[in-house]
Amino acid sequence: MMQRLFGKTTSVPALLPFLLFATLPAIARQVHPLPYSYSIQKNIHCRHGAVVSAHPLASQVGVSILEAGGNAVDAAIATQLALAVVYPGAGNIGGGGFLVAHLANGKNITLDFREEAPGGATPNMYLDSGGKALTNLSQNGHWAVGVPGAVAGIFAALPYARLPFARLIQPAIDLAEKGFVITKEQANAFNATQGEFRKYNTVLPVFVQDKPWMEGDTLLQTDLAATLRLIRDQGAKGFYEGRTAQLIVEEMKRGHGLITYQDLKGYRAKTREPVIFTYHQQYSIITMPLPSSGGVLLPQMMRMVEDQPLASYGFESLKAVHLMAEVDRLSYADRAKWLGDPDFFPVPVSSLTSYAYLKERMKLYNADQAGNSEIIREGNIPDEKTETTHFDSYDEDGNAVSVTTTLNGGFGCRVVVGHAGFLLNNEMDDFSIKPGVPNMYGAVGGAANAISPHKRMLSSMSPTIVLLGGRPYLIVGTPGGTTITTSVFQSLVDILDFHMDASDAVNKPKFHHQWLPDELVLEKDFPAEIRRGLEQMGYHLRTIRQIGRTEAILIGPSGDIEAVGDHRGDDAAEGY
Repeated sequence: MMQRLFGKTTSVPALLPFLLFATLPAIARQVHPLPYSYSIQKNIHCRHGAVVSAHPLASQVGVSILEAGGNAVDAAIATQLALAVVYPGAGNIGGGGFLVAHLANGKNITLDFREEAPGGATPNMYLDSGGKALTNLSQNGHWAVGVPGAVAGIFAALPYARLPFARLIQPAIDLAEKGFVITKEQANAFNATQGEFRKYNTVLPVFVQDKPWMEGDTLLQTDLAATLRLIRDQGAKGFYEGRTAQLIVEEMKRGHGLITYQDLKGYRAKTREPVIFTYHQQYSIITMPLPSSGGVLLPQMMRMVEDQPLASYGFESLKAVHLMAEVDRLSYADRAKWLGDPDFFPVPVSSLTSYAYLKERMKLYNADQAGNSEIIREGNIPDEKTETTHFDSYDEDGNAVSVTTTLNGGFGCRVVVGHAGFLLNNEMDDFSIKPGVPNMYGAVGGAANAISPHKRMLSSMSPTIVLLGGRPYLIVGTPGGTTITTSVFQSLVDILDFHMDASDAVNKPKFHHQWLPDELVLEKDFPAEIRRGLEQMGYHLRTIRQIGRTEAILIGPSGDIEAVGDHRGDDAAEGY
């Protein structure tokens, strides 16, 4: 069992910490046997089921749930809860997200548990008396928090699971209460955020300590364990009502935030109609609808390149990068003007994704030079009436789940609910706080994404599943703010057009264009000769260390499974 879970032989000294868990229930030991000594496995080939997530312990929890008889939904729920403990920078119960699933019976599910604006929110709440945008307030501290949806999303997914909820949440409770050792990347993140934790918290959280965090230090989160036990015993009411809700409200009062008890009690996850479109006639792509911008941008992007000779251009050739960057530019110009919560704004989705409209948009594409975002704007639409983290799971019955959840920025607003132990999001910054003013990811917006009470802010999260012959072929998604949709777009093209394996599609260098600012962002290891060619075409280039952290599961025609965790972080793949 230990060799299968961890992908390598475990030494006797490494087994010693396991004795500390000897008193835990058998299921807890089975699900996470070595929280003090674990390895990170980036790629796995298996036959029965797989989970890939941002942390190896969360992936191991998910796979062990599969081995215990759970399906992919069980595994996704257990993984999400574990991530709230072992990956606090983005895993959460104080944020929100989206779930896309294809069940073995053919049913497609899309769940919206995106955060929403508190009832006391106003369109100009982040503007001073002179109309200047106060982005510090929309990004930091209590004023930046949207009503969390993560716990409601878990319970919306639970009817599709097999195992009792108490069994799915227990590994997270044990990891919070008994602790686990942190990675080097986590230690660096905690150390870099110490000042902000001290500045924005009314009760100092466990992430603050007098000496620097080191790789191998144990993180104990007893307050979080108590909160998780309330959710285990009381269901969603254990979060949105009672003691936990009261602790959130008291935290809001101490920090002058807006969320009230009624905001929490009234929150509901929403079942949305899946976005499903075909590509090259043989693939069916399932993704999240609005308020995920991916539900509009992905069909736009894929349909704009569908009749182009991408395969002949080749992966990361100058022609391919130029074409895809310009498609990004056109789509993101539309995003800024037209996209928002469809329950509050009449988004012209069918027009924006129609072949006729996209054919007109592609007339702006020049195969020989970069576009200009001062000239290229949103398209004309006729009236119509109508640090984030990602994880995937798949089981041997053919159930596939793709989930992206978020706190928005790393560690959200940096506020931990006093005596409840979990971080809160800063999702209010994903609204357009003022037309033309960029959010923390540089995205701009207007009336479609303006703040309104109980409205859900536009998101880039794009969990996606590809079917081939009616069966799951690819499960994919990534964190990364506005780079999410372009990264998923690239992963789809890499596999469906360039026929790359999942590992290369996940790990090869990525690029991103979002209309404004008018720059093409490249990862640091992007090929030098392509950089030079792009500059000669007129692109303004910006280099960054990394774009997103893609997770993917690829299922072959004979049922063989390849799961890949991104090399850009502690992401890990597990399977059996």
